Amino acid sequence: MIIAILNQKGGAGKTTISTNLARAIQKSGEKVLLVDSDPQGSARDWHAASDGNLITVIGIDRPTIDKDIKVISDYQWILIDGAPQLAEMAVSAIKCADLVLIPVQPSPYDIWASSDLVDVIKTRQQVTDGKPKAAFLISRQITNTVLGNEVREALEGYGLPVFQSGTFQRVIYAKSAATGSTVIDAEPNGEAANEINKIFQELKEFVL
Repeated sequence: MIIAILNQKGGAGKTTISTNLARAIQKSGEKVLLVDSDPQGSARDWHAASDGNLITVIGIDRPTIDKDIKVISDYQWILIDGAPQLAEMAVSAIKCADLVLIPVQPSPYDIWASSDLVDVIKTRQQVTDGKPKAAFLISRQITNTVLGNEVREALEGYGLPVFQSGTFQRVIYAKSAATGSTVIDAEPNGEAANEINKIFQELKEFVL
């Protein structure tokens, strides 16, 4: 199962979701590989901060992801941490993905920025019998605000599903990332870990 986590706007939470979701999948007992497609190498920096002790991370930061991933067969799940502002990279990831997950912050700018990516996905779906599946994920929501619901309604206008689960702004995400860890490891019974586990459960129901 190949999951591409894409949004061409920076700061949408792609790497945070990629690293934490990959760890949740691994903790469930399945083999997972995280592909860092961002030339800035944020996921690889995170991996180095833990001395490579949590999950396997490789870098493919050229628009050959769809070809390079074909030779990787040892993993049940492959997550692609998408790069911002690189159209060719996104297209390559979309070509090989079973699901494109689009994290969007509760901001009108993020909603507007998703338009081009949605167009690319729908164009691909038209020639591949509806593949890959695609869905929005609302990230970095602010607790006790109505913005999440407003964003959900706006995103539904794009004609793609919106996950019920999502992430909220919590210090533990940044704190754990700084040491190459995840919220699953830092606070396994915490609210952030619960958010990530819920995303994983919804993800499985959506694609399996």
